[in-house]
Amino acid sequence: MDLQTRKLNIIEYLIGLQDDKVFSKIESAILGNKKQDTQKVKSLTQKNLIDRANRSNEDYKAGKVKTQDQLEKESENW
Repeated sequence: MDLQTRKLNIIEYLIGLQDDKVFSKIESAILGNKKQDTQKVKSLTQKNLIDRANRSNEDYKAGKVKTQDQLEKESENW
């Protein structure tokens, strides 16, 4: 079953759900995960961005790159 179908099945389940306790648990789980995801994101300073760009340029010059085809083949195994 693909991800889109699974999402639609969950939406259908939620629409038919009548138990407030079960809904509250689902809601808490979703909001808890969303809060954790938000905490993982850090802002980058201008210096951080410049440092990253410089490291990227050095990697490129040193030949530490992959083609689009290589990345697509690699991602098939994820």
